[in-house]
Amino acid sequence: MSRVEEFLNYLRTEKNCSEHTLKSYRIDLREIEAFIRQNGPQWISENEVQWEKLTILPLRAYLGRAYGRLQAASLGRRIAALRSFYRFLAKQGLVQNNIARELAAPKLPKTLPKFLGVEEAFRLMEAPKGEDVQSLRDRAMLELFYSSGLRLRELTGLRLSALDLPTGMLRVKGKGNKERLLPMGGKACDALSAYLAIRPQISAQAGHEDFVFLGVQGKKIHPRVVGRRLEEYATKLGLPKKVTPHMLRHSFATHLMNNGADLRGIQELLGHASLSTTQKYTHISLDKLLEVYDKAHPKA
Repeated sequence: MSRVEEFLNYLRTEKNCSEHTLKSYRIDLREIEAFIRQNGPQWISENEVQWEKLTILPLRAYLGRAYGRLQAASLGRRIAALRSFYRFLAKQGLVQNNIARELAAPKLPKTLPKFLGVEEAFRLMEAPKGEDVQSLRDRAMLELFYSSGLRLRELTGLRLSALDLPTGMLRVKGKGNKERLLPMGGKACDALSAYLAIRPQISAQAGHEDFVFLGVQGKKIHPRVVGRRLEEYATKLGLPKKVTPHMLRHSFATHLMNNGADLRGIQELLGHASLSTTQKYTHISLDKLLEVYDKAHPKA
């Protein structure tokens, strides 16, 4: 097994990284490997890159070559992959010097998260109109996204045992396999109850899968299907934005912030490891703060 595959296996088993993350890391590290094979044969032995002997120069050469064709975010992702990979190698005692720490990540332009207005969010929640299993499932998914601020893969990976409808709470495993307890709104609980009552119609097809949200074949719903269904509803409503599952998560956080929720509390609900990640929502709420100022300040 190559060092890269050892690293990916570690991320899968020890860090519980998503398949999406693993795929991205594999693509990035394989591309770097290919560059080293082509431009630095002295670093190859038995058809494998000798990462423990590698110097910083070929990595900088790769990044220099990639600089002109990649956007800052893509370049930053490759540097993050290298840093994480070398931390693993150092932890395993396979390298003495973590050379990836010397790689400087490009500065990314600050972009504010996009979100729906409250009225737009309410309209979207009501978009699935039917009483068939697919419509009830979609309504429950939308309500849960908005009421609990779930990430897409947290929602698709949600199991029946994680739901406690009588108390309105659910357990979620987020990034880094960290578990958090989240409240569900009354509308979300009602939508889930309606869906779960009819869910056995499709779960029986796949031997009674225990994932909450299932596709038409009775198996765990694919994240792409969720995104596609959401986009279809948004298009029918004529919403002016390209609506994504993550936009509902942003809407959840922004609406909490605009209604006076504590930043630390929002951090806990979102499952952010760092408060700095949550602080971007304070910028979004600037319009709300100015509105309050205009109404309340005697000199405004």
